[in-house]
Amino acid sequence: MAKNLVIVESPSKSKTIEKYLGKDYKVVSSKGHIRDLATTGPLGLGVDIENGFKPNYVPIKGKSSVIKALKKDVKDSDMIYLASDPDREGEAIAWHLKDTLGIKDKNYKRVLFNEITKDRVLKAIENPTVIDDDLVRSQETRRILDRIIGFRLSKLLQSKIGAKSAGRVQSVALKLIVDREREIEAFNPEEYWTITAHFDKFDAEYFDEKIKEKKDLIKTEAEADKILNSLGEKYRVLDVQKKKGTRKSKAPFITSTLQQEASIKLGFPARKTMSIAQKLYEGIDLGDETVGLITYMRTDSIRLSDDFTRPAMKYIEEQYGKKYVGYIKQGKKKDNVQDAHEAIRPTSVLREPLKVKQYLSNDEFKLYSLIYKRTLASLMADAILDQTTVVLDNNGYTFKTTGSIIVFDGYLKVYGDYESSDDKDIPDFVVGEDKITDDVEKKQHFTQPPARYTEASLIKKLEEEGIGRPSTYATIIDTIKSHDYVTLEEKKFKPTSIGIETTDKLQEFFSDLINTEYTREMEEELDTIADGKLVWNEVLKKFYDLFEPRVKNAFSEMEKKAPEKTGETCPECGNPLVVRKGKYGEFVACSNYPECKYIKKEEVKIVEICDCPNCSGKIVEKKSRKGKIFYGCNNYPKCKTAYWDKPTGEACPECGKMLVEKNKTVKCSECDYTK
Repeated sequence: MAKNLVIVESPSKSKTIEKYLGKDYKVVSSKGHIRDLATTGPLGLGVDIENGFKPNYVPIKGKSSVIKALKKDVKDSDMIYLASDPDREGEAIAWHLKDTLGIKDKNYKRVLFNEITKDRVLKAIENPTVIDDDLVRSQETRRILDRIIGFRLSKLLQSKIGAKSAGRVQSVALKLIVDREREIEAFNPEEYWTITAHFDKFDAEYFDEKIKEKKDLIKTEAEADKILNSLGEKYRVLDVQKKKGTRKSKAPFITSTLQQEASIKLGFPARKTMSIAQKLYEGIDLGDETVGLITYMRTDSIRLSDDFTRPAMKYIEEQYGKKYVGYIKQGKKKDNVQDAHEAIRPTSVLREPLKVKQYLSNDEFKLYSLIYKRTLASLMADAILDQTTVVLDNNGYTFKTTGSIIVFDGYLKVYGDYESSDDKDIPDFVVGEDKITDDVEKKQHFTQPPARYTEASLIKKLEEEGIGRPSTYATIIDTIKSHDYVTLEEKKFKPTSIGIETTDKLQEFFSDLINTEYTREMEEELDTIADGKLVWNEVLKKFYDLFEPRVKNAFSEMEKKAPEKTGETCPECGNPLVVRKGKYGEFVACSNYPECKYIKKEEVKIVEICDCPNCSGKIVEKKSRKGKIFYGCNNYPKCKTAYWDKPTGEACPECGKMLVEKNKTVKCSECDYTK
């Protein structure tokens, strides 16, 4: 019987760590949170507002057996190491475990694993700490805030306009998307023209150094024609400027920049990026050892430890030469940066991506390569460029051409696959010489509206505004998509009518609370609670005293949206039929409810998708009790084959299971293969 019990969050992490610690330690998993706020009490909040916002916690559904097993393990152990993830959420999980399992102060220690490698795990066990109550209170305040706002606003919107939900951060993210759409709709394009002279080995564009904006240079075709008619065929070289330029490498990844770069360079949604990163952190079986390949992936610090930078600098010198060794990116610490632990980096610079490729899925390899190369590149020398600017004159009109050549690749030696070189070679020029061409082109342009947000640009905007935490961005984006508040057009977010209506109603009644400024201020207060400088329930009281009167006013004053008429009449009473929303989706019923309780039966149309891979049946489109589309075998219940994503009928080349399609991406329903 092991005298020492280690409790982690993830089952896969527990297997890795147990191998490191040996027979005197038993490592088990809580499988994440074990309890949450109840949905009972006043307003169903699970919070006693009148008694200092005291939370009422209950076991999460399905976790009773986990708690029972953990209690037995605790009873059989002398010392319990609470080793949930090294962030606020993990700190709260550790506190919930201690409280729920009845662990005494003298019988527990808090340990933090910033990376799952044998030496770091052993070092953490040798240097335990205790639960940080300020971090716990900060997380608890966030949870109560989100519960109050989510429950109260969601119920309001569901009853008034049929929207599905609202949230402290979710609704601000949706507002950003709606505001951008309105900017696009209000945008008035402006006409402008460019004139380009084409030569044998270069092009030169008309410019005026007094006018900075290209759109203000030539506004009409008449102006362009006037310039063209004034030009001769000779272009005299007035000036040649040559200088050295540099291109600096970027800092190592933090959570938000990893999500952005993986979206842009790999096409990964934020949730997929975080899921793969979690696996790389928790541990990969490399044959002779199981080890975490990257450090903890929820961080807002670009700091790298000396334990990594020293061998990494040596590696760079040995592999590429001394001139490729750069410097450590310090960065300016932002006010809302917690800096709890390092940037996301490989746990060892010697675990090159190609050396571990055989142990990784295709997507795991792609993400690990990106993290590895970004970290290494951040410690490498700047790329050096030769930049040339040439100004030419034609009858008093000036033209300019530029060139740029990389003369030392620096960090691009490693990171060049992810950044374009933008090399543009131009010939040598001599001041006073003439260049001749008769190929001059005028071209009409129009100014463009601001672009809709992509996942990457929305995450960047949320981070810039200090809204939410990067670890929550994937969930926020999933929510506004799954609740039909947005659609994706060419991978850009476009708000739906219900998304716009939801935003408008919230702004009508809660404009001082649902906005970037207030949400950022709340994040700052949560950080201050974590620093022990604010009392958590005083922050909640200040918020609630502002929020609840507005909710009550909105319930009273917000106009209820009339149900949409279908154009049909009720066969029982003759009143119009309308579309109503129920627990499991939309349905058609009589508008004279409750006097008339007629509900139109849904006509079920069987849509065959493909053959069932496990029997002689067909995979058909079905609808769950909650109204969600899924795909299952028509031989159910004899055959229980089912998929949430649409099957293609093709077999995965790696594991043989069904390939499915989601958001125009074809992937395996079982393994990590993506077509």
